[in-house]
Amino acid sequence: MFHKLTLAPALAAILAIGAPALPAMAQGAPLRIEITDGVIEPMSIAIPAFHGDAELAARVRQVVADNLTGTGLFREIPAEAHTASPASFADPVSYEEWRAVNAQALVSAEVTRVGEDISVRFRLFDVFSGQPQGDGMQFDARAADWRRAAHKIADQIYARLTGERPYFDSRVAFVQETGPKNARIKRIGVMDYDGANIRWMTDSASLVLAPKFSPDGRQILFTSYDSGFPQIRLLDVASVTSRPLTQDAGAMAFAPAFSPDGRRIAYSREQGGNSDIWLMDVATGGQRPLTNAPSIETSPSFSPDGSRIVFESDRSGTPQLYIMGLDGAEPQRISFGDGRYGTPVWSPRGDMIAFTKRIGDRFHIGVMRTDGSGEKMLTESFLDEGPTWAPNGRVVMFTRVTPGGTGEPRLHSVDITGRNMRPLQLDFAASDPSWGPLLP
Repeated sequence: MFHKLTLAPALAAILAIGAPALPAMAQGAPLRIEITDGVIEPMSIAIPAFHGDAELAARVRQVVADNLTGTGLFREIPAEAHTASPASFADPVSYEEWRAVNAQALVSAEVTRVGEDISVRFRLFDVFSGQPQGDGMQFDARAADWRRAAHKIADQIYARLTGERPYFDSRVAFVQETGPKNARIKRIGVMDYDGANIRWMTDSASLVLAPKFSPDGRQILFTSYDSGFPQIRLLDVASVTSRPLTQDAGAMAFAPAFSPDGRRIAYSREQGGNSDIWLMDVATGGQRPLTNAPSIETSPSFSPDGSRIVFESDRSGTPQLYIMGLDGAEPQRISFGDGRYGTPVWSPRGDMIAFTKRIGDRFHIGVMRTDGSGEKMLTESFLDEGPTWAPNGRVVMFTRVTPGGTGEPRLHSVDITGRNMRPLQLDFAASDPSWGPLLP
């Protein structure tokens, strides 16, 4: 049985509109990789050559393989070890031959092209039980969107074999940095989660910082210095146009974040040397302070249900993490370990908060539960900062800066177990990642 989905044309090559939801998983007790904090033995998966249009099929297959093996949860069985070579997508699976090379899972796919359109069909098999792992699926798309089709296939395989929500078909906003360390030139870009399909959102005429995707991925908040002072602008991804949200010449506005419904933003507003957290209605521009203290409050992030905000404050003497409701009632401190805490970001699952922590001259990306318990450091380096969550809450992306006069920022990712640290393969310096939602 096949489920057929049509990938809507990417809106200005960035957004897809109106695609159906993912189908339900197969019933029963499917093959499943268990993800724990301990040592995880990768699942062995065979991904033989895809059938159909040879060149396009090879490219789609490679992206699928890279997505899966890049998680650290899967080990691809090399092609030279394959003994089964089905002549077509319709051929029956020779389970015995795949068991002989210790394959636990098998992917079979076909990519066909008609003019400017493609169809990608795939099936996933549990080799040891000798049966399909869920129904087959077909993705129809424009040929230019072949990478999205590949990400969708990998997302389905990942979800079926881990039980986790997927994250490959998503975008990341970031800041490209060029020029000397003391005079960086910066511009905002948007790319696939793996660094492909980069599209520039701003030029380098003025300093820009801290892009933040909206919950639907159609807009980006960022801090701009085009007026000479930091102010917040709202950018439409499709049209690549922006408008100011704050224009108070007597105050600086920075570190914005969307609410989960996209209707409000929280941000840091500095006036007269004092910084507080403010809340703004995006449609009306109406705003009000959530904190009013002589300390420095910044880096707000909403809980997934929109009822609370985690933020950074030095009201206790050093930067720590606090949580408060939208009524601005007395914030509750949640960080109590050694060091200085900052840039908290609430997980899309709602169960954890990622943050930057400095202890002595070393920086860490860490996670903790929302009550402050279970604190765990995922990284350690000269300078790690600014975490952002994958849409499924399993992976964190962040900026790592190398030391020295020629040091530069690079984007890295790490699993929340602290495993599988990986640099993003970009040929330029980049910082300030913001991971957008899973595309429809």
